[in-house]
Amino acid sequence: MRMTAVVGVLAVLAGGAAAPTGHGSGHGSGHGSGHGFVALREVDPSVRQDMRYAGARNFTGGVVDGYEEPACLLARPAAEALRRAQRGLLRRGYSLRVYDCYRPQRAVDRFVRWAREADGPDDRAAKAEFYPNVERNRLIPEGYIAEKSGHSRGSTLDVTLEELSGRQVDMATAFDFFDPLSHTDDPRVTGAARAHRQLLKGALAEQGFVNLPEEWWHFTYKPEAYPDTYFDFPVAVASVRP
Repeated sequence: MRMTAVVGVLAVLAGGAAAPTGHGSGHGSGHGSGHGFVALREVDPSVRQDMRYAGARNFTGGVVDGYEEPACLLARPAAEALRRAQRGLLRRGYSLRVYDCYRPQRAVDRFVRWAREADGPDDRAAKAEFYPNVERNRLIPEGYIAEKSGHSRGSTLDVTLEELSGRQVDMATAFDFFDPLSHTDDPRVTGAARAHRQLLKGALAEQGFVNLPEEWWHFTYKPEAYPDTYFDFPVAVASVRP
């Protein structure tokens, strides 16, 4: 992208709309609306969104419980930190693309139920893309799926890099690829894919995000706004508005 175009994008970021603030629901499970959360598009419309669990392209093969809209919702501090990371990457010729942000507890519960079901004929394509080397009934015991997720606290997201043209860069594996090859520093990942993983990790780390070593795409902003709360309001922009 030409420098003038980058400057134009940054001007949009500087005038991003503010979303309402509020408070979380305290310790334990939070079920109400997402006060204190924002829609990422209102903080930074330049971050590209491909919300996988709001559609069929994910390991379950369908829309996941709780995803009413394909929207990235985050606790405000995490969204603002992501905006800062995006600014730096735009100057280097890259953009962030998010796959998942806040995830309601009901969606996590659906993942657990799904993992305990048997694969059927309709699951072959999803298995080939997301878990070709592990049996579905091993996804929980091997730690790929858990009964609680940091995503439900609002400061965790799944994200990748792409060129400003929209072309995805080589990360060696797809998002949600259940395999040790997805470990951020897996020694088998070399060359451009390793460089891209390190670029993503470094750009986000500069703004306070910590990577989960087992998943190159998984980052949590620290300190978390709601470290002890697992929210369950639906993924919808209305959830974060008064």
